[in-house]
Amino acid sequence: MNNPNITKALGAGVAGTVAMTLMAMAAPMTGMPEMNIPKMLGNFMGVPVAVGWIAHFMIGTVLAIGYASMFVTKLPGSPALKGIFFALIPWFMAQIIINPMMGAGVFALNTDAPLMMVMGSLIGHIVYGAVLGLVYGSASQPKAVTA
Repeated sequence: MNNPNITKALGAGVAGTVAMTLMAMAAPMTGMPEMNIPKMLGNFMGVPVAVGWIAHFMIGTVLAIGYASMFVTKLPGSPALKGIFFALIPWFMAQIIINPMMGAGVFALNTDAPLMMVMGSLIGHIVYGAVLGLVYGSASQPKAVTA
């Protein structure tokens, strides 16, 4: 584990989650299926959509702390590319664990448009990861100035 900047990770997680949410809100305007993540989370948990919003942002920030703590120093590439590589992990987990738990099936096979759902999720996670990586930045420590 490296020495993560938790404050920066929290900000990066919120920024990435906002970007992913905006992309999901715009998805129907591009012919993609509706991907209202807070509503889906709220329905799954049997709670009001407001709690789904809280859960959505909690997930995004917890993932960002995990990224900053365990992955940022191990992944190759620019900060945006590191974030994208990392975001493929929660995307894949969503396809094989979360989707089936929510009734959508593995890779959304129980939905009306599985390919569109999977691609929309992938795009959303790529957006999340790119913003996460860009906002968190490089994990390199500044060099000490010597006199």
